[in-house]
Amino acid sequence: MIRKVYITLFTIISFVANAQEEVYTNKNYSSNIKTVILQRDISIYDPIPVISLNAGDRLKLSFDILDPNNEFFNYKYIHCNRNWEPSDLQPMEYVSGRMMGDILDYVFSTNTYQKYTHYRLAFPEGDMKITKSGNYILKVFRNFDEEDIVLTRRFMVLDNQTKIVASINSATNAEFRYTHQEVDFTVDYEGFQIPNPFLDVNVTIMQNNSWNNAIYNLKPLFVNNNQLSFNYEDKNLFPGTNEFRYFDIRSLRTFSNQVVKKYTDSVQNAVLRPDETRYHLNYLRFLDYNGKRDIVNADGVNIVEDGDYAKIHFYLKTKDLSDLGDIYIYGELSDWQLKEEFKMKYWPDYDMYGCSALLKQSYYNYHYVLKDKDGNIDYTLTEGNHQETENDYTILIYHKNVYYGYDELIGMTTKNTNSQDKK
Repeated sequence: MIRKVYITLFTIISFVANAQEEVYTNKNYSSNIKTVILQRDISIYDPIPVISLNAGDRLKLSFDILDPNNEFFNYKYIHCNRNWEPSDLQPMEYVSGRMMGDILDYVFSTNTYQKYTHYRLAFPEGDMKITKSGNYILKVFRNFDEEDIVLTRRFMVLDNQTKIVASINSATNAEFRYTHQEVDFTVDYEGFQIPNPFLDVNVTIMQNNSWNNAIYNLKPLFVNNNQLSFNYEDKNLFPGTNEFRYFDIRSLRTFSNQVVKKYTDSVQNAVLRPDETRYHLNYLRFLDYNGKRDIVNADGVNIVEDGDYAKIHFYLKTKDLSDLGDIYIYGELSDWQLKEEFKMKYWPDYDMYGCSALLKQSYYNYHYVLKDKDGNIDYTLTEGNHQETENDYTILIYHKNVYYGYDELIGMTTKNTNSQDKK
């Protein structure tokens, strides 16, 4: 009997922990939720969603529900620590005013095969201000029911107290010199009190806005007066990957780059030119958007509301790699996650992988990646890794606020490998 109680209790704890972990990431809770965008404006080069504390900045959320009927949605903010776990702060400690808001701005799609309702929100609103810096989750749910979650998205509030000088180079370690990139930087916190930098400062580094392969909890290597050095040779390495592939479906009526066929059944369809692996090829530089997308409708009047959806058919010519893991399509189009709808299936009769996914009219970047048996992302056999690849890196500086007991975000910078600070 006691053993059964322990098993039941363990099951409940595991379920709660797993549910909680899911809430604190970017997630759509239904397959009919599409094209979720959270950023300052529609610019594809907008950095990760961040606003400055007490500066009046706002972020814009937009998403589509593949249903011609509107619903009533609410939202709230959840404060998190540097690792996107719930902080110990109570809502009234980081929100001034209302604790819950409403999403009232919506429009119905027009002149589209795929009917949907488009929702928009600009926040923080005047009567729902954020008062603490750090990591946040925007949680959207239905009809005041916080258990009926629609989507969650990460954003950050910055209280800038530092100056960051970064340099991105090929790896110092000879083993990774031609395949990886090293992110070295210093942090100057003059005028801001950090009693114990080795204990209270943690850094996160992101490559191309992806949380999936981010480096977390990096500690200073050296402290000199008010400067922190992060000039490591091993802990700050990223695989260089390769320039992103692309396809263009901003117009579903005219010729598009990388699209070999378009047709209509129950929805619009676009067949992409079969891709090949690039691991054996020399590096070739060309302009890309570092995995991002540009939501534009070239066939209609409105950028967002008139944009149609199309089922995109992807193909990758390669041998069967199932002994090593699974192949996924990866980028902002998949929310930088290994989603089931972007998992490719191997077709032995054609010696290729295939996958179909419903996407909105846009200009898209993407990679093919291997998810190995340990769940890690590997570019080696699909795209290859090159130290010359042009990438964006975002550096986030977190400080443990001893008085309130939360991780405050006191510094941030985004650097491109082609345009960076020199130490």
